Amino acid sequence: MKQNFHNLLRVPLLVLGMASLVVGTLAGIARLGWSVPPVGLSQIPHHGVLMVAAFFGTVIGLERAVAIAKGWAYSAPLLSGLGGISLMLGFDPQLGFGLILLGSVIFVAASVAVLKIQPAIHNWILLSGAIGLVVGNLLLLLGVHMQISVLWWMVYLVLTIAGERLELSRLAIRSDRKRQGLAVLSLLPWLGALIGIWRFSLGELIVAVGILAIALWLISYDIARRTVRQSGLPRFTAFCMLAGYGWLFVAALLLLLNNLSVMVVVRDTPLHALFLGFVFSMVLGHALIIFPAVTRLKIPYSPLFYIPLVFLHGTLLVRVTGGLSLQTKLYALGGLLNAVALVVFIAAMIYAIYRGARSRRS
Repeated sequence: MKQNFHNLLRVPLLVLGMASLVVGTLAGIARLGWSVPPVGLSQIPHHGVLMVAAFFGTVIGLERAVAIAKGWAYSAPLLSGLGGISLMLGFDPQLGFGLILLGSVIFVAASVAVLKIQPAIHNWILLSGAIGLVVGNLLLLLGVHMQISVLWWMVYLVLTIAGERLELSRLAIRSDRKRQGLAVLSLLPWLGALIGIWRFSLGELIVAVGILAIALWLISYDIARRTVRQSGLPRFTAFCMLAGYGWLFVAALLLLLNNLSVMVVVRDTPLHALFLGFVFSMVLGHALIIFPAVTRLKIPYSPLFYIPLVFLHGTLLVRVTGGLSLQTKLYALGGLLNAVALVVFIAAMIYAIYRGARSRRS
């Protein structure tokens, strides 16, 4: 009975998260000067909160709840999703921030539960990423400058993905020294974000160096280097991973050079190289594995999924080029096309679900 109830929760919670993604994307487009519906305009100040703390807090929290199969763990994605809805409805932002913070605290508890079941290196890295989300959300609630919360959200997503990739590559990476090496490298972004609370520029510099090192580790040792030689879904996933690692490297390098004043770029350029190029490439790559597990909907692989992948990276290249050359119109055009790429991906997912349902009926 409990399991059936948990299954019923999954799709509504996913819808909550998707609402934050849609409105957060509209807010991002509005920040670039494009016309959007009023709900997007009103959420311009909360663009980052909706995209990272609310959307990913909900989706990754749901994934963790499904993994440990505990009812209380579902309150993490529920609170994160409701926090996003609260912001969209125009309630006091502190209410939304508070709900998101509570959701992330429960997410940490779920990560601890996973660690108790399997005290492996990758789960320690996942826990450190989850704690990064809590710190970023706490600083947001306390009214600390948004850029410091963003540093912690970077730590959260980079370490979460690094931990998950280490888990998936555990059969390929047999060396304890290599696994421990990733754990040591994961301390650098954490240390940088901590220092960044008091000395932002120095902290950002250390975060950039840490992320650069993690990107090189992933490029060198991730199992995607092998699976890219396969076919079908494994190859598609590997392409997503490797492209994402490339963007992670670029993001860290741009953050580093901009911090040292070696290069001047549009401020958000390295952030979107990371959050869009790296993180959403991971979303595309894992969507056909995670979404069926969470929703119980069959989503068959199709080569059509290469369309949103290529479109995302192509349009991000336009955006980054605009950011590097300080051409704000080109940067804004790239941002608009990034949003279109996300729509194309969602459309591809819906079409794949339809194809799967039709094939089952026939």
